[in-house]
Amino acid sequence: MLPAIYDYWQSAREAGSEWAESFRFLNLFQYITFRAACAGLLSFLLSLMFGPRVIRKLISHKVGQPIRTAEEVHKLAELHGGKVGTPTMGGVLILGSVLISTLICARPMNPFVAVCAVTMAACGLLGFCDDYRKVKQKKSDGISARTKLGWQLTIALVASCFIFFKMEISGFGATAEQLANGQAGFRLGHVPVGIGAICFPLFKSPLVDLGWLIIPFFAMVIVGCSNAVNLTDGLDGLATGCTITVALSYAVLAYLAGHFYMALEYLVIPHNRYIGELAVFLMALVGAGFGFLWFNCHPAKVFMGDTGSLAIGGALGTAAICTKQELLLVIIGGVFVMEALSVILQVGSFKLRKKRIFKMSPIHHHFELLGWHESQVIIRFWILSIMLALFGLALLKIA
Repeated sequence: MLPAIYDYWQSAREAGSEWAESFRFLNLFQYITFRAACAGLLSFLLSLMFGPRVIRKLISHKVGQPIRTAEEVHKLAELHGGKVGTPTMGGVLILGSVLISTLICARPMNPFVAVCAVTMAACGLLGFCDDYRKVKQKKSDGISARTKLGWQLTIALVASCFIFFKMEISGFGATAEQLANGQAGFRLGHVPVGIGAICFPLFKSPLVDLGWLIIPFFAMVIVGCSNAVNLTDGLDGLATGCTITVALSYAVLAYLAGHFYMALEYLVIPHNRYIGELAVFLMALVGAGFGFLWFNCHPAKVFMGDTGSLAIGGALGTAAICTKQELLLVIIGGVFVMEALSVILQVGSFKLRKKRIFKMSPIHHHFELLGWHESQVIIRFWILSIMLALFGLALLKIA
């Protein structure tokens, strides 16, 4: 909406309309920084405004979070017993706030914005079906793991193919036109980067170009990130707080990658002239995260459920692919990676050695069983997430 208003005003101004001079402030709507800030603020306010209504609606429909029994989780059932009945599916609040803010503040037909928003919505719908089944059956198990993974792979592969074959997305680095016009010299980073290239900030040239094999790699990133956020969502506000730091970091990356001189002359990172618009979408996610955290902080009044966690993970994984900083997600999203790895190691160790590495996985439950209070685990993981995000961004200018 804001970009459309700017386009209409700009056309009127060029045509010499008198009213256009009286509305010169509309010139602000062309700037990504202004619209990104508006998206963040708007999604935050939408979350605060509609949060109480959504919570009341969920409670009225008895959409309570099923808690695993003492036979399943032993001592953890005592620690989390007070959470029984807390409404879940709160992710609809995040999804709604992000998508509405994106439609108002961003250019929704921008290919980067569109693929991230659609992937987020599709993963959110899958999560909603999973949550609904849990609530209906009053069990902690929803859709079978095989069915859920199958749908996640389907969503991820569709998004990956769109990214691979869409011309506006697949071009990174200096374009032939920019090179011909002398906008770029012949430094290493100015060579156009293919969509199949794997990049990392410490190396100013791609590590490897996978060609069409990048499609399954992209799918793996999206599915992995979606499940990692889902595993992190086990304590009040834990996944939400980590989402804010990761989304904010990738908003910065998207903005930098969309500016020619900042990306290629200074940082030497993959550049695409359309990618900057993705910062608006990601800032909407940041704002929605803060708004949801208002109700999700300990003690939580609502849980995001798989509706929120799968959607957020899908959006962040897709954003990492769009910025060509997939490997950097391992650092910036280090808490999510740590949570997922703890589960993989725990399951692998038990199957191979019949021994557990942690008292319980994901790893945040391990620290709970060590005697850390829930608030201590959450805040310390938030601190770790902030530090990892800062470290990841600092790598942009090391080499």
